Amino acid sequence: MINFVGAGPGDVDLITIKGRRLLEEADIVIYAGSLVSNLHLKFCKEGALMHNSASMTLEEVITTMKKGVEEGKSVVRLHTGDPTIYGAIREQMDSLKKLDIPYEVIPGVSSFTAACASIKREFTLPNVSQTVILTRKAGRTPVPEGEDLESLAKHKASMAIFLSVQDIDGVVDELIKGYGSKDTPVAVVYKASWEDEEVLFGTLGDIGQKVKENNIKKMAQILVGGFIEGDYERSKLYDPGFSHEYRKASK
Repeated sequence: MINFVGAGPGDVDLITIKGRRLLEEADIVIYAGSLVSNLHLKFCKEGALMHNSASMTLEEVITTMKKGVEEGKSVVRLHTGDPTIYGAIREQMDSLKKLDIPYEVIPGVSSFTAACASIKREFTLPNVSQTVILTRKAGRTPVPEGEDLESLAKHKASMAIFLSVQDIDGVVDELIKGYGSKDTPVAVVYKASWEDEEVLFGTLGDIGQKVKENNIKKMAQILVGGFIEGDYERSKLYDPGFSHEYRKASK
């Protein structure tokens, strides 16, 4: 059995209980070494075989998995954050399916939710935004037509932008065109939940300079939208004047 496990954003305690148990029991662990904290490996049992996928190709990863299963060993593929978001797991799962090798996916805490927790905000505020857009800027890997940052920003939804801080000027330029304002609030969270986490607050007008002054070039979430700063309406969920299945409105 192959288990794709989300390791969480950085803090080793943000892995799920199920994910930690599978990691402790695994005979073989293939981990994304460029992003996953090495502290996770301390929970592996003595004698477990470790493979850092940072230097491996897809074919090498699948070969390692196949060999492990043929030998009757349990294999954990340890991904950063949640494996279903920018985890490149579909191609791995499809390869395993062709080989008739069973697998499961165990979700994890994503860096975008960890980043929002770090700045102590809520993505979905009443009358501000009820939509969260997860995306990235086009770079060496393109994005599909219509998914450029300018087009997405026109929705005025809350945004969490992955894998893009290295081109912060390009990000800002596209977002200003989409949001139509340099005053839109922004937070950049470097290594959310890690011990060396850094948080920068600003607007589209000044965040680029702040990012460069702090030399942040990777492993950062760019959060954008009115949920960061500004007014919002009270939630109906706990409004005494609002009735629902579990509570009648007070007069």
